[in-house]
Amino acid sequence: MGRPSKYPEEFRREAVELYRSSDRPRCKIAESLGISDGSLAAWVKEADEARQPGGLDPCERAELARLRKENQDLRMDREILRKAAAYFARETIR
Repeated sequence: MGRPSKYPEEFRREAVELYRSSDRPRCKIAESLGISDGSLAAWVKEADEARQPGGLDPCERAELARLRKENQDLRMDREILRKAAAYFARETIR
């Protein structure tokens, strides 16, 4: 997990709004706000991903990854049990 942001969420949101409503280059806006261009670029990208339909926030992404891993484990367990059942079924027929 990354370190907490030193900029409040409201400041980040307003910086993105300023960038979107302005015709100035991103680097100039970042400079006027006293932040790095990379930070503003990351905030804009994050905001764009959140605006897309079906876009997931970090919590949802983590949960999705956990559920996919769990699903994979359950499929493997089911396959092992299926093979074991087939093996024991053959043994009882003999």
